Amino acid sequence: MSDNDEQPKKILYVQTHGADDPMRAATPFYLAATAAAMDVEVGIYFTMKGPTLLKKGVPETLTIPRAAGGGKELRHFINQALDLGVKLYVCQPSLDLHGYTIEDLIDDVQMIGGAAFNGMAIEADAVIAF
Repeated sequence: MSDNDEQPKKILYVQTHGADDPMRAATPFYLAATAAAMDVEVGIYFTMKGPTLLKKGVPETLTIPRAAGGGKELRHFINQALDLGVKLYVCQPSLDLHGYTIEDLIDDVQMIGGAAFNGMAIEADAVIAF
């Protein structure tokens, strides 16, 4: 087994869509939870409109539609991801863009800047953007 095989794989998802586009809100959480269940180290980075999904109260009121009708609250997908160890990161300048502070967001979100994001992207085995 090579040294690379011994280290956990890392995936970084980037969520640029926000609460105004619920059709694109749940997919990063779903994929991140699936990867975490496969013993992959996973983070989701929220930038541009992404932080609007993390504002307190939004995940409980945003319903993710299903093709068959109905749907589930975004909070369901967030909880699944967090329960499996997915890390949530938010872009500090994107918070400013929306007039938010870290206190405006749900628990378990870490604010990072561009240098930290770039470092995570360089170390990741895959970076996937939504």
